[in-house]
Amino acid sequence: MPSFDIVSEVDKHQLTNAVDQVNRTVANRFDFKGVDAEVEMNDFALVLRAESDMQVDQMVDMLRAALIKCSIDPLAMEVGESEQSGKQVKVAVTLKNGFDKELSKKIIKMIKDEKLKVQAAIQGDQVRVTGKKRDDLQQVIAMLRGKELEQPLQFNNFRD
Repeated sequence: MPSFDIVSEVDKHQLTNAVDQVNRTVANRFDFKGVDAEVEMNDFALVLRAESDMQVDQMVDMLRAALIKCSIDPLAMEVGESEQSGKQVKVAVTLKNGFDKELSKKIIKMIKDEKLKVQAAIQGDQVRVTGKKRDDLQQVIAMLRGKELEQPLQFNNFRD
């Protein structure tokens, strides 16, 4: 029976490349000369540090551009509030990896509302869709690509 998985993953290697790219850009930019600014990475949590709010905002924009270049959807980025600590401003950025239960249920509801002959089930932090016809599965993929969700989707393990 044909099936595929709907997942939301961030490639850690590409994320490391994007963070390194932002740090190199910050080191070379004229408006950041003599400023203690950097991006620290701890798993899928990033901390952007700089001396002013404006510089941190610029670093967030640089990070967004670097993620796009490294083929990571910027929808996976969740930017926290900026907080002042001493002379520095910090912003926490987390990258969403996997679905939470609410989003999984929302995806399943969208699939069921299409009235296609497929079944969708939550399996951990992904959703598995199975059906008898390959065309039905491709319609589900096309429908989900057209929807605006708060997280990027990837479609893996398409099997006949």
